[in-house]
Amino acid sequence: MATFLYRLGRASYRKRRLVLVLWIVALAALGGAAFAFKGATSSDFTMPGTESQRAIDTLKKEFPQASGATGTVVVKAPEGKTLPEVKPLLDALTLELNQLPGVVGAVDPFTSQAVTPDMRFGLFTVQFEGRQDDVTKEQKEAYEKTGAAAEAAGLRVEHGGEVMGGEPEVGGTEAIGVAIALVVLVVTFGSLVAAGMTMFNALIGVGAGMAGLFALSGVVHLTSTAPVLALMLGLAVGIDYSLFISSRHRQNLMEGLDPEESIGRAVGTAGSAVVFAGVTVVIALAGLAVVNIPFLTVMGLAAAATVAVSVLVAVTLLPALLGFAGRLILPIKARKAVDERVEAKEGFGFRWARLMVKLRIPVILVGVIGLGALAVPAKDMRISLPDPSHAAADDPARKAADLIEEGFGPGFNGRLILVVVGDSPERTGAAVQELYTKLNGTENLLAVAQPQFNQAKTTALLPVIPKTGPTDEPTEKLVHAIRDKARTVAGADVALTGATAVGIDVSEKLSNAMPWYLLLVVGLSVLLLMLVFRSFLVPVKAALGFLLTVGATFGVTVLVFQEGHLASLVGLDTPGPLISFLPILLIGILFGLAMDYEVFLVSRMREDFVHGDTATQATINGMGHGVRVVTAAALIMTSVFAGFVLIEDPTIKSMGFALAIGVAIDAFIVRMTIVPAVMSLLGRAAWWLPRPVDRILPNVDIEGEKLRQHLEPRPAEPVGSGV
Repeated sequence: MATFLYRLGRASYRKRRLVLVLWIVALAALGGAAFAFKGATSSDFTMPGTESQRAIDTLKKEFPQASGATGTVVVKAPEGKTLPEVKPLLDALTLELNQLPGVVGAVDPFTSQAVTPDMRFGLFTVQFEGRQDDVTKEQKEAYEKTGAAAEAAGLRVEHGGEVMGGEPEVGGTEAIGVAIALVVLVVTFGSLVAAGMTMFNALIGVGAGMAGLFALSGVVHLTSTAPVLALMLGLAVGIDYSLFISSRHRQNLMEGLDPEESIGRAVGTAGSAVVFAGVTVVIALAGLAVVNIPFLTVMGLAAAATVAVSVLVAVTLLPALLGFAGRLILPIKARKAVDERVEAKEGFGFRWARLMVKLRIPVILVGVIGLGALAVPAKDMRISLPDPSHAAADDPARKAADLIEEGFGPGFNGRLILVVVGDSPERTGAAVQELYTKLNGTENLLAVAQPQFNQAKTTALLPVIPKTGPTDEPTEKLVHAIRDKARTVAGADVALTGATAVGIDVSEKLSNAMPWYLLLVVGLSVLLLMLVFRSFLVPVKAALGFLLTVGATFGVTVLVFQEGHLASLVGLDTPGPLISFLPILLIGILFGLAMDYEVFLVSRMREDFVHGDTATQATINGMGHGVRVVTAAALIMTSVFAGFVLIEDPTIKSMGFALAIGVAIDAFIVRMTIVPAVMSLLGRAAWWLPRPVDRILPNVDIEGEKLRQHLEPRPAEPVGSGV
C-alpha cells in the first residue's frame, strides 16, 4: 500500500492543476446536487420490532386520524382568576387551533377534562394529520403563534407536544473550534501557508462530504442528528489527516528532499497511516449497522462516508496543494537551516518519552487507577431519547413542559397511550373495561383517561398518565408493569405506545446491543492492529487502553450531563439521562480515533525497531518524532468537538462534550503517557508474534518498509556476475 500511495502522491504533485480542477468541479457538482435534491431530515427515532412501533403502525391502519403528531397547548389563568371566568378566551383559542392548516381537530380543556382542581391550568389537545416529520415549517410556525389574543388578555399560553420537535440548529458557534484548530496549525507549522493549505484541504473534504450527504437526503431517510455528526467528524479527521501528511512532508523537506520526492514519501508513509486510520473509523461507524437500528445505521453510514471523503482528499488533493506551496510550507528559519544543513535539535517529545520510560511503573499505576476512578460514575448511567423537560430553558417546548409540570405534575409530560384492537366493537369494549380493572392500583399510575374509539368502534385509545416524568426510572417500571398486565387481556390486541414508551423501547434495545458492539469493536481492534504491527501484545495493550478511554469518558459525561456537576460550565440548564444513542455511538467513534493515534505513534516505533534500534530506543524515537504532531492533532480534534458544546441543543452539546473529552483522555493520558510506559516495560516482547500467525497474516506495510526497500539504491553487480 505504501508504494502505491507513494506513486499516487507524486502523480498528484505532477498533475496538481488537473487534480485541483477536478476536485473543484466535483465540489461544485455535489453542491448543485445537494441544492437540487436535498430532502427533509427526520426526528423520528422509532424502530421496527418494538411494541411501541407496532402500536403506531396499528394506529395508521385502524385509527389514521389519531396516528399523526400531537400538540399540547397549556394555559394558565391570570392571577386571581380561574379558567371558567375566561372561558370566551378559551373558546376563541379552540376555534383558532381548529382552523390551523394540517390540524384534524383540537379539544378544549373542559371537554377533555384536562383542568387542574383549582381551575387555573388547562390543556388543549391538538391532533395533526401528518406525523411529526410531515408537519411543515409553516404549519409549526402557525401553531406557535396561536393564543396571542389570550396572552394579551392576561393568560399565559405555551406550546408543546410532539409537533414541536425538529432539527437541531447548527449556527456559527462551532466555527470557534475551527478557528482554534487554525491557530494550533499555525503554531505547529510556524507557517501561515502550511496552516492555510492544511485547513483549506480539510474544508474541501468536509464540503464535498456534506454536499454528497445532502444530495442523497432526498432518497435516504436521514435523522436530524446525522448531518451534525458527519460535520463534527468530517472537520476533525479532515484537519488531522491533512496535518499528519503535511507534517511528514515538512520533515522530509527539512532533511533535504526535493518537493516531489518529499510529497511522494509523505503520502507513502504518513498517508498509509491515514488510510488505515480512516478505514478503521469507517469500519467502526459502518459496523453500527449490525445493531439493526435503522436511525443509528443511517447516522453511522453518513459519518463514515464523510470520513472516507476526507481520506480521499488527504491523499490526492493535499499533495497537489502542497505542490503549489513548494518550500513555502517551511518557516523562514527552517528553510535557512535546510540550506545551511543545520542539524535539528532534539525536541520535547524525546525528553517526554525518556521521562515516561524512566517512571514507567508509577506512570502505569497512576494512569490506570486515575482513569478507573473516572469511570466509576458510568455504572449509574441512564439513557433516554430527547425530552423537552431537559431542553434549553428558553426553548418553547421546555416552557410548555415546565408549565404542565407546575400545574398538573411531571406525569402529564410523560403520557402514554394504550392501543386496544378487537375484531368487533363488543370485544374491544370488553377489553377496555378489563384493562381499567387490571390497571387499578398499579404502582406509580396516576390515572387512565376515558377511551377514544375509531368510527368502527374496533380500536380504542386509552391515555395513561404516570405520576413521574418521562425519563424517571419509576416511569420505566410502570411501562413494563402495564405491558405485563395488558398481555393477560383476552379477546383483543393491546400495545402501549407514546413518546415516553418509544424512548424506553429505543433505550433498552440500544443498551442490550452495546455490550455486543463493544465486543465487536475490541475484537476488531486486536485483529487490525495485529495485521499492522505484526504483534500480539501491542494490539491487546491498545484494546485495553481503548477500554480505559471509553470507561473514563462515560464516567465524566455522566458526572456533568446526568448528575449536573459543573453543568453550568457547558451551558447545560437541566441535567438528565444521556441521549440513548450516545454511548454506542461514542464507542464506534472513539475506537476509530484512538486507533489513529495508536497507529501514528506505534508505527514509527516499529519502523525503528525493524531497522535495528533496541525496543526502548524505538519507543523513545517513535514518541520523539510523533508527540508534536499527535499533540497538535489531539488539540485540533478536541477544539472542533468542543465547538459543538456551545450549541444550545442538549443532544448535540452532549455529543460534542463526550467526543472532546474522549479524544483528550485517549491522546494525552493513554497514547502519550501510558503507551510509552507499557511499551518500554514490554521491551522486545512487544513485537512478538507466533510464526504460524505471522505466515497467514498479509503484510499491509503501513510503516513503509517495502517502500524504503524500493527507494534504496541497489548495489552495482560485479563484472562477470552473469557468467
